[in-house]
Amino acid sequence: MINLAPADLHKQGSGYDLPIALGIIAASEQRPLPALEEYLIMGELGLDGSIRPVSGALPMVELAMQRRFRGCILPEESALEAADYTQTQVFGVRTLEDVLLILEGRKDVSPLLIRNTEAFQRALEAPQPLAGDWMDFADIIGQEGAKRGVEIACAGMHNVLLIGAPGSGKSSIAKALAGILPPMSLEESALTSKVYSVAGRSAGRPGLLHRRPFRAPHISASKAAMLGGGSGENLLPGEVSLATNGVLFLDEFCEAPKSTLEALRAPLEDRKVTISRLKAKIEYPASFMLVAASNPCPCGYYGEGDRCTCTPGQRQAYLSKLSGPIIDRIDIQLLCRPVQTTALIQGAKAEPSAAIAQRVLKTRDIQRERFAGSGIFANSEMNTRQLESFCPLSDECKQLLERVIDRLGLSARAYARIIKIARTIADLSASRDIQPAHLAEAAGYRFLDRRNLLDL
Repeated sequence: MINLAPADLHKQGSGYDLPIALGIIAASEQRPLPALEEYLIMGELGLDGSIRPVSGALPMVELAMQRRFRGCILPEESALEAADYTQTQVFGVRTLEDVLLILEGRKDVSPLLIRNTEAFQRALEAPQPLAGDWMDFADIIGQEGAKRGVEIACAGMHNVLLIGAPGSGKSSIAKALAGILPPMSLEESALTSKVYSVAGRSAGRPGLLHRRPFRAPHISASKAAMLGGGSGENLLPGEVSLATNGVLFLDEFCEAPKSTLEALRAPLEDRKVTISRLKAKIEYPASFMLVAASNPCPCGYYGEGDRCTCTPGQRQAYLSKLSGPIIDRIDIQLLCRPVQTTALIQGAKAEPSAAIAQRVLKTRDIQRERFAGSGIFANSEMNTRQLESFCPLSDECKQLLERVIDRLGLSARAYARIIKIARTIADLSASRDIQPAHLAEAAGYRFLDRRNLLDL
């Protein structure tokens, strides 16, 4: 019989801290636990002796491997997240008695290894979400220019903004791009899965996440929801971190509060976010692909004949939410015009997503080989030194780029992003070097830099 006084235990949620409870048991000499210091243990102990799931299992397992612990003892539901970590022993337990059996070391506890449990088998047999439940590009009529831009964006993980009237296909294209994204590499899966583990979003799933995240928060989301936050020391990742190695889709971009839009500046540039509170400070990854869609004006029909009912002041105020720094960080800017009636009626099928996805995958493979061991995975993540190393320009390219920068009045940031886009275009065409045509196409995707915002 184990007697634990609740006053002796550290409260955690609606239960008590499992490691502290084990320390009390060992100190009282009710049951010797010779292996207590050999395992990294995490969990929440209920008063009925059950072990409840906690968040952050994956980082704890990695810590156990780094510190050379014998293994990790976790609540069964939390241990499922770490089922792919076979380099160390990961036990999934349901009760305090299970933990004590492992620590006493007198019986065979291999059935408690998470990959041997019934919970793991049930999770494997459970129906998984369909992988191909996205809209197909073949069903989107017209907008071939926008589709080309989105393909480049997916191939290099570049940020993209689609501007157009209602019904022009902006949201459809944005949602369809999820179907052409390549699967995550093992490194990417581990990084994204750790973010979801800390956020408590992956409990009950077996192993790492393999599908790229597609986060689509409502435009009314607060800055804390976007960037992350919390109280005390419990600082959780926000949407920008949950979209790591995937897509953050913001529909009706210009309708979002300006403060929220401006808060995206640092994550878009640094690809990480730092959350600071009085008692804690933590840094989360935020390397995502921003996909935004917006109307050109409040009524949505500016530039479409005389359909627009907005005043010049309303139009200016609407698009002025997109400040210079935000526009600077959006690599590819696409204008979507309404599809002609004839094309809609004829309904000719376009190139399917499967064919586009194959090109994107080949391009990502080129980048994966290029950046092996560097900690980045796509062209958009290159820093200045990597840009100089992997994107050398011929004299002809330098002259063309100089004319473009001078004529458009682009910033140093826009200059670097044009080169990154050109590198992706060159990879798509299987070209070893960046050609003038690649730079010209890349510069053509930055129309908001070179035009008055009301001259669409």
